Amino acid sequence: MTSPQLNEHALRTAALAGLIGAWWFNYDQWNPEALRALLADDVSFSCSSDSGTTDYEDFIRADLHGLEEVMAWQSDHRTNSPYPLRHNGSCLHITGGDDEVVEFSSYIFVTKIVDGRPLSLSSGTANGAARITDAGMRLTRLGIVLDTSDSVPLVQSTHRLAGQST
Repeated sequence: MTSPQLNEHALRTAALAGLIGAWWFNYDQWNPEALRALLADDVSFSCSSDSGTTDYEDFIRADLHGLEEVMAWQSDHRTNSPYPLRHNGSCLHITGGDDEVVEFSSYIFVTKIVDGRPLSLSSGTANGAARITDAGMRLTRLGIVLDTSDSVPLVQSTHRLAGQST
């Protein structure tokens, strides 16, 4: 990468980290006005477990399109979830995009407080896209898949190894 390309990549990465950090913080604290400002009007949001068979699948499953539909689900889901709740995004990185859109992936780790101590609630992956606008980045797509299947050696899992043909 040349210096201008490297600078552009660094700026996009920083803006994306700010966007995703603001998303999780404002979701956990339930600040709907701030969340709404982070979303594009044509946003899509999905959420499910990796197994699709949890006891709480109805509570987490979503396949939503448009700002109003996404915000209505977020409101219902968040107000029926524990507080305090902490979503921690990590390993955020850009996976693709063009001049107008940045695609990304990250892990999430979710905790709640029990007996005065953080307790693991969930983990998973977040994949999405953000549109670059004059007002900053806006989420256009966010897909969450929560880890619910027991861990097994990678060679025994259904996950396809990088470089492995199908």
